[in-house]
Amino acid sequence: MLRLTIRFTPSEDFEIDYNFFKMPVGRAIGSTAGISLHPDGSSFWVFDRCGANDCVGSDLDPIMQFDLDGNHLISFGANMFVRPHGVYVDHEGNVWVTDGEGPNGEDPRRDGKGHQVFKFSPSGEVLMELGKPGVSGDGPYEFNQPSAVLVTPKGDIFIGDGHGGRSNSRIMKYNSEGEFILSWGAQGSEPGNFAVPHDLAMDSLGRLFVGDRGNNRVQVFDKEGNFILEWEQFGRPSGIFIDDNDMLYVTDSSSTPRSNPGFDEGIRVASVHDGKVTLFLDDPHEDGTQEGVVVDKQGNIYGSLTAGMALRKYVLK
Repeated sequence: MLRLTIRFTPSEDFEIDYNFFKMPVGRAIGSTAGISLHPDGSSFWVFDRCGANDCVGSDLDPIMQFDLDGNHLISFGANMFVRPHGVYVDHEGNVWVTDGEGPNGEDPRRDGKGHQVFKFSPSGEVLMELGKPGVSGDGPYEFNQPSAVLVTPKGDIFIGDGHGGRSNSRIMKYNSEGEFILSWGAQGSEPGNFAVPHDLAMDSLGRLFVGDRGNNRVQVFDKEGNFILEWEQFGRPSGIFIDDNDMLYVTDSSSTPRSNPGFDEGIRVASVHDGKVTLFLDDPHEDGTQEGVVVDKQGNIYGSLTAGMALRKYVLK
């Protein structure tokens, strides 16, 4: 297990800009697990929980686009989601999102929604739906609390299906038309199994990186689901991002002395080629925990928070 780190604290070496993303007038950011960067670096996409902890009963648009100066451009997706989670922008600029919960038998406003993955055009037109609205399951066209989605330039769709508890613990693969190809994984700690496949990223070699949060590790697979390796030096991975230089950024939003002794919450950075952590940014803990992460071409880091309900930009002083 590699634990060598060069430690920097945001208060000393990085400034955190909480006001970079300019929200629409009167609109507060909610709990936000998902943030994505257009592949050409031209804009950011944020998927928040309607200014709250979910979107139940809200008329707000949870999908928002911002330019490189943090100015709000467009919003859409109102009245479509229960609990927004993952977001990914494909090479054509289409926006993919996952709805991580569904009906609970108590609140009728949840009925007929949830447990789905959507593909939107950049203007908000629904182009594809995967999963059955409001129905949880473990079949090839059903999900149970899908957490993450990633789309390759070829159009293959990978989904991290599950978020703990009695949900699923697997990776699903579909072709560009949404036709099922294969799946792998189940609840467990063995290589190839998962306990919350919370986020996905792919390197320049086409290897799929899975933030297996409940097992305190990052797992790496080929595109056919064959296990390659696992790394335990990144804490409890909530968000993962790989830049054009094959640098891996991993957020740890839930390590505690009890859940993962020896690890602190924050962001760890390493090359995908050896996994050696060369940078660690402590989470300042003042606004909850960071889950989502992206990095621009200048090396600035951007994060989204769930418990803290905030967006961050880390700028090197």
